Amino acid sequence: MTHPPGTRCVLRFRCPDQPGILATVTSLLARNGWDIREAAIYGDPDSGIFFVRTELASDRAAIANLPRHLAPAIVTLGLDWEVHDIAEPMPVLIAVSKFNHCLIDLIHKVAIGALPIRIVGVVSNHDQERALVEWHGIPYHHLPVDRADKAAQERRFLDIISESGAALTVLARYMQILSDEFAASLDGRCINIHHSFLPSFKGAKPYHQAKARGVKLIGATAHYVTADLDEGPIIEQDVRRVSHATTAEEMVAIGREVEASVLSRAVRWHAEHRILGNGNQTVVL
Repeated sequence: MTHPPGTRCVLRFRCPDQPGILATVTSLLARNGWDIREAAIYGDPDSGIFFVRTELASDRAAIANLPRHLAPAIVTLGLDWEVHDIAEPMPVLIAVSKFNHCLIDLIHKVAIGALPIRIVGVVSNHDQERALVEWHGIPYHHLPVDRADKAAQERRFLDIISESGAALTVLARYMQILSDEFAASLDGRCINIHHSFLPSFKGAKPYHQAKARGVKLIGATAHYVTADLDEGPIIEQDVRRVSHATTAEEMVAIGREVEASVLSRAVRWHAEHRILGNGNQTVVL
């Protein structure tokens, strides 16, 4: 059976783990004309929660009827569920400061079709990336930080998120500490990237600090933003091995490559609705 383009959606849900979850849900979907094209599951033995992500195909108008189709399972299984139309790429706003490697990687991967997102703008507390961003036809918003009134800059940042329609904000090496209020307003909708030395090497030149300590592994972590600085639920991590002969400058170059690749994977998984929260952790299906 074939389906015309643009008829797929993602159904994902979590519920208390118990026998018969998939049998119940898949039977309801099949009886109502839904075709399951992809499925992934995970039962967490610690939390006792069962997680499911499926890609479904049907008549496009049927998406509006999905709540009615699932109603029996919602009640009997206690489903906490979401459905997402994936016909259109997710609108994403990117924030950057002076380091542009993650920004350039995201722009490039969107251009070649490797990321299911649409970049609706770039926010920066510096103006140096304007020419690059606007050359790609992307709106650029220069928001310098006034230390005497940082809250005003964050309010304008939030206005831009709202005005642009961004469903996700990506901190692509945006080197500003966010207020608790700002972080809370973007709960589950903001991803950050940082090197994986934290908390060992904070502050300026972390790779030079790592070199001085003889570090043999360097890496990067992508996580959701929370009020706890750099401690939100982790989405993705990666590492590269280095040796005593690796210079600090080479570590910086390696670190930038890892940061860019880890961030792009986290953004793709979020845009594909593969990430489900599990307390302070994430489940990526």
